[in-house]
Amino acid sequence: MIRVAQFAVLVVLLGTTSIVSVQSAPATPDQPFTVEYYYKAKWGYADEFLQLFKKNHYPVLKKQQEMGRIVKVWMDQPRYHATEDGRWDYRVTIVFKSAAVANEPFDEAAMQRQLYPDQQTFKREEQRRFEILLAHWDLPVKPVDIEAK
Repeated sequence: MIRVAQFAVLVVLLGTTSIVSVQSAPATPDQPFTVEYYYKAKWGYADEFLQLFKKNHYPVLKKQQEMGRIVKVWMDQPRYHATEDGRWDYRVTIVFKSAAVANEPFDEAAMQRQLYPDQQTFKREEQRRFEILLAHWDLPVKPVDIEAK
């Protein structure tokens, strides 16, 4: 019963986060839009996840950066460990050119077919990358001017 209640709270919070994210979109259409992508792998599989990410997903992001859709992309990992419920292994931060660019339809599959002609291997490796994840979440963030009065 507690798990059901926890799940219900999570659904409500995720829905609220989505509403807040939309409401806190940049006021200026040309302002960069930043999203943090968190990945939590099964214990002992973080290195495999990183290897597959670097092989199959990072080149897609770099190609979008070359196109001007993405301004900057980088990855962080925690220096120390956290509690299991708050643990994440990698955070990928992507700064998009704008919120509009980040949310407009984009045919990433066409780019993947171009970059990876062996689609059978690509799809198998991408499936494996997500099989070893325990959790993944996306968090749009905005800067806060703490010097403002």
